[in-house]
Amino acid sequence: MSVRNSRPVLVADAGSSSLRLTVFGDAGEILADHRGDSPPGRDAYGPLRRLLDEAPAPSAVGHRVVHGGSRLRGHRLIDDVVRAGLDEVATLAPLHVPPALTVVDAARDLLPDIPHAACFDTVFHTGLPAAAREYAVPAAWREDFGLRRYGFHGLSYAWALARAAELLGRRPEQLHLVIAHLGGGCSACAVRDGRSVDTTMGFTPLEGLVMSHRSGSVDPGALTWLQTRHGLSAAGIEEALNHESGLLALSGTSDDTRDLVRGRAAGDERAALALDVFTHHCRRGVAAMAASLDRLDALVFTGEIGEDQPEVREEVCARLPALGLTGGLGTLVPERPEVISGPGARVPVIVVPTGEAQQVDRETRALLAARSAEPNGG
Repeated sequence: MSVRNSRPVLVADAGSSSLRLTVFGDAGEILADHRGDSPPGRDAYGPLRRLLDEAPAPSAVGHRVVHGGSRLRGHRLIDDVVRAGLDEVATLAPLHVPPALTVVDAARDLLPDIPHAACFDTVFHTGLPAAAREYAVPAAWREDFGLRRYGFHGLSYAWALARAAELLGRRPEQLHLVIAHLGGGCSACAVRDGRSVDTTMGFTPLEGLVMSHRSGSVDPGALTWLQTRHGLSAAGIEEALNHESGLLALSGTSDDTRDLVRGRAAGDERAALALDVFTHHCRRGVAAMAASLDRLDALVFTGEIGEDQPEVREEVCARLPALGLTGGLGTLVPERPEVISGPGARVPVIVVPTGEAQQVDRETRALLAARSAEPNGG
């Protein structure tokens, strides 16, 4: 094996609707990958074994974990104590953390002699100021139960921030940005001087923008009304908000914006409504995040929709002139980070292809380097 590929890292990204396994070389090149359009379920061994049979032997495994809770506030190498802590936060993101833990356990079983790292989406937001972090609820809820805003998509934001800084020729700590991660899950984040200072997601990945099949924010009074007046159970409401809402509920046909753009062009009024609601909430989210900044150096789109749905980007930007944004962005679907606004744009608009797996690779290598630098490090 060449020196360049001498330290492959396997990145596991297991979510509510997919399993992605990628082996990266030292220079960030992809050596092997597996992409499944369904969650791992109870048996994550099959996909892992197939990939390991084809790929260079990994020197470490990095796991994307959506929620770190109040205790796991930094990326961590996984030992038994960290693994037990992951069980404690699983209920905070029930769609995302349990599938990830299935893969963590299978990978640690198959590869017991190499380091495993947990890289959390919540870490990017650990420095949220109190005004953006705290809910206005009874102190006992906040202090005894840990009810607060955590924020998510942090690995995506960290990658997008670094790539946007490169394009703009500035350091991340010099920038005030709004970054919109639009995919199956959607959120927006305000980045001031390279740090997250506000975000639309909160205690769980359900708060904030309308998503593919998640509702985003709903008046809590409406939810208690459904329980007290119509007899809906908490479990039933949770299932509906997470699986039967969002674009899917509004359109009645699809949770994919590509289908909805085609449907709208064919005269489907419900598809048009779904896109209108979705882009309206995106604009509200972007504007709300801009309120936490002194200026707007750029608007950055990432995530599957942010990358390859120019109609959504156009409808968000063309109707935010108050922030100095304009339309006319074209139909480009960039394969690499790119400024898509014109050269005279007051606020640049940037598209950064999703880089969560790449960021997990980087964070895992950073953890290994830090461990090696310690006295008696490996």
